[in-house]
Formats: sequence, structure tokens, C-alpha cells
Amino acid sequence: MAKVREPFAFLKSLVALTLIILCLIAAQWQYQRGVDRHARNAIIEKHIALAPTSLDSVKDSPLAAEWQTVTTQGVFDSTKQILLKNRYSEGFYGFEVLTLFTTPNNERFWVDRGWVKAGAAATIAPTITPPPTTPVSITGRLRLDSSLPRGSFFALPADGSGLISKLDAQSQLDTQDYYIDLLSGSESSLTPAVPAQLPELSDGPHMAYALQWLFFGGLVIYGRILIRRTR
Repeated sequence: MAKVREPFAFLKSLVALTLIILCLIAAQWQYQRGVDRHARNAIIEKHIALAPTSLDSVKDSPLAAEWQTVTTQGVFDSTKQILLKNRYSEGFYGFEVLTLFTTPNNERFWVDRGWVKAGAAATIAPTITPPPTTPVSITGRLRLDSSLPRGSFFALPADGSGLISKLDAQSQLDTQDYYIDLLSGSESSLTPAVPAQLPELSDGPHMAYALQWLFFGGLVIYGRILIRRTR
């Protein structure tokens, strides 16, 4: 008995080949994301473990020192304070408090003074511990400007009144291209009750997703073979 020719065999094989290529591309993409995330986590863990150093020694290359603990001196400007929206801690909605800081060399940058619980309503300012008005020493983790959240801010002057949206912390105030997550300071009031959180340092599901896409590619090959054999 003559074998029946498979209709549209070339088209079916072309579709299968396209799907296989897409699965391989997706697998490679997920694999690379996993590699990049693992490398990022390794850098963060390494820099967190380093001994504290002076901000002056690393400020010229903040990328190479991000997450390292640094110390510096200066004055907080409580009239330049920003509350970053959409922050949660232990199930409660609140804000990260950013306050402008100026060093004796007149370098200005933002200091994340930690999390505060939101007020009773969206238009009511939360309770914020004011920073010292005198020169202080602070210790915190160096962070890049690129990791500072962008978009809309709930911004309050010192008296707690007013609402300003879409305030860009960098372009409006011409600060340095880094900021600091505050850990402690020369005054006990500077230690945040809820400090800025570290990112999740797991490698995530990317490697599993990469294997999943390879499995899907294998299913396409298997399915094409089955269709071919049934003819």
C-alpha cells in the first residue's frame, strides 16, 4: 500500500521549526536573566559584607561601590523632604522618607531615612521624625541614582502641609548621582525604625523557566514526529 503524502508537510515543518527557534530564544533569554541576577546578588552580598568606608573614598565611582556601607558628615535640610509612594511594611501602607543632605564640601544628595506609616487619609501627612538641624555623622548603604524610584511623589514641606505630584528628586534639585539608605548616625534619632529593605537575593525562577522552554521545544519536535508518523 502506497504511503499517503502528508498535506502541507513543508508548511507544518516550517511552523514547527519556527516554534522550536522561539523556544530556544526564550530559554536563552531566561537563562541569561538568571545569570545576570546571580551575578547581581553576588555583588550585593560581597559589598554588604565589606567594612564601612568613607563616602569620599568611593563617591567618584559609586557604581563600583553600590551597597557598600559608607560614613559621611553634613546637615539635613528638612525643608527638602520627599515621601515615596506605594511602600508596604508588614502589611501596612506607607512611605519611604527622603531628606536632602549637604556635606561640608557642599555636595548634596538624598538620604532615605526609612519607612513611615501612612496617615489616616491620603491627604493627611504621616508622622515623621524630624532630622537634627545641627551637623551630624551618618552611616548608610551607598545606592545609585538609577535605583531611586521615579514618578509621582507625595512631597511635604517641613510643616507637613501641601501636596506636590510628579516631583523629580534629581532634576529639580541638582543632587549627586547617588543616594544613601540610612542605617544609623551620631544621634540615636537617626536610626530608622524601619530601614530601607534589601532586595530579594534569591536567583529567582529564571533557570527553571529556561528548562521549561527547552521542554516546550522538545514537545514541538515530538509532536511533529507523531504527526509525520500517522500519515
